[in-house]
Amino acid sequence: MINQLDSDYWNKRYVEEDFPWDLGKPSPPLQNYYSTLENKNIRILIPGAGNGYEAAELNQLGFKNVFLLDWSDTVLANFRKNNPEFPSDHVIQADFFDYSNQFDLILEQTFFCALYPALRTKYVVKMMELLVAGGKLCGVLFDFPLTEKGPPFGGSPGEYIDLFSPYFSVLKLERCPDSEPSREGKELFLELQKS
Repeated sequence: MINQLDSDYWNKRYVEEDFPWDLGKPSPPLQNYYSTLENKNIRILIPGAGNGYEAAELNQLGFKNVFLLDWSDTVLANFRKNNPEFPSDHVIQADFFDYSNQFDLILEQTFFCALYPALRTKYVVKMMELLVAGGKLCGVLFDFPLTEKGPPFGGSPGEYIDLFSPYFSVLKLERCPDSEPSREGKELFLELQKS
């Protein structure tokens, strides 16, 4: 299964428009979080960005150091077409685990849940590498039982605490009060800080 969730798999999903998790707009919990950010010069990464609604909105809000990363060249081509004002060199087609750079903030929106669960510890370690000291990983995780069927793959607050706490200070992990109706009761907002 791990090898099946590769760039070909994701390109096929986007070509076939098979992405039921896509809201068609920025995620309200993420919008509410980044609306509080005052420093518009911070470097922000959105991995597994998909259609990149949050990246487009952040750019419109004046954040000029926003970077999208996705495996699918199909979805990134769509993003470039739909957002011609977004800096093209900030749209990166790569395998997350092979990418290297450093950021002040990484926004998590459906990427974690799209990875096969066996890769979760590797994900956490990679996030540590990509963040500057004191940098934050913030975003939305799904809260429903973890099964072998996915993506998306679920998890629970206890599992997430066990996974992240050896590497990060957990500043927040709570039910999202502002989820879209289709996701109500199924989303947790996570805010972590690199020591």
